[in-house]
Amino acid sequence: MTRSAMRASSLACWTAAILATMAAAGAASGATEFVSVKPLQRVEYWQQREAAINAVVADTKSLPDVKLLFVGDSITDFWLLGDNPWVKGQRCGRKVWDESFGRRGSVNFAFNIGISGDRTEHLLYRLQPRAQGGLGQIDPPELNPEFIVLLVGINNSWAAEEPVADSVFEGVRAVIHALHAGKPDARIILQTLLPTNEEPRNDEVVRPVNRRLVALAASSPYANYVSLLDLYPAFVDASGRQIGNLFNDGLHPSETGYRVWRDQLVPFLDAARAQARQ
Repeated sequence: MTRSAMRASSLACWTAAILATMAAAGAASGATEFVSVKPLQRVEYWQQREAAINAVVADTKSLPDVKLLFVGDSITDFWLLGDNPWVKGQRCGRKVWDESFGRRGSVNFAFNIGISGDRTEHLLYRLQPRAQGGLGQIDPPELNPEFIVLLVGINNSWAAEEPVADSVFEGVRAVIHALHAGKPDARIILQTLLPTNEEPRNDEVVRPVNRRLVALAASSPYANYVSLLDLYPAFVDASGRQIGNLFNDGLHPSETGYRVWRDQLVPFLDAARAQARQ
């Protein structure tokens, strides 16, 4: 055997030994059971949410039961999460949702079309009728909610257009117009942005936008179909800073935070219904 052939044979034996050792170690540790060792197409969380929402919208038989339509980004979306799938030990709003908004046939039975990561422009695309090139997620006439519960805009404060507060406010206003055009009989519950754990962002964006939302809801013609629920005060302490335990990460509410939100929203809806009956 030539020297090169001997080296090739030796390399082959060494490689086979290494592979055998790795296989044995994997078998011993149960590594073959890990998702991490199996080929898997990447599907982002937002894509899964969009597909799930579209499936409900397409299967219209369940839509007439919907009394509340929750619209927004991850802060709305995460009402539907129990354990945070990305951070161990954190809990989101699912338990509170099931208690208050998940019972079919109840006055507050809800459909949630919030999607994590959405900016106002992304939400507008989902609300845009299919006939106009959008996803048409509120197109079906069978979807006839009493109230639309809206919270959106904070994502536009990152990678932002200038002036930031103007961009965020105008984006929210455009969403209001789209919702009213699609569901003119529903009353829109416009909620103020929640505080973040970044005081410069609160000072430069959140509070200025919230002041403009309060004024918008009271002005004509918006007052005819928009009611303002100011959530911000319930999430700050006496000094005006974010209450940390109401959030998982300084932006998204914890389970306790979702309970505080629920305790603000449900009486507000009850009062709106009572006023409508007068």
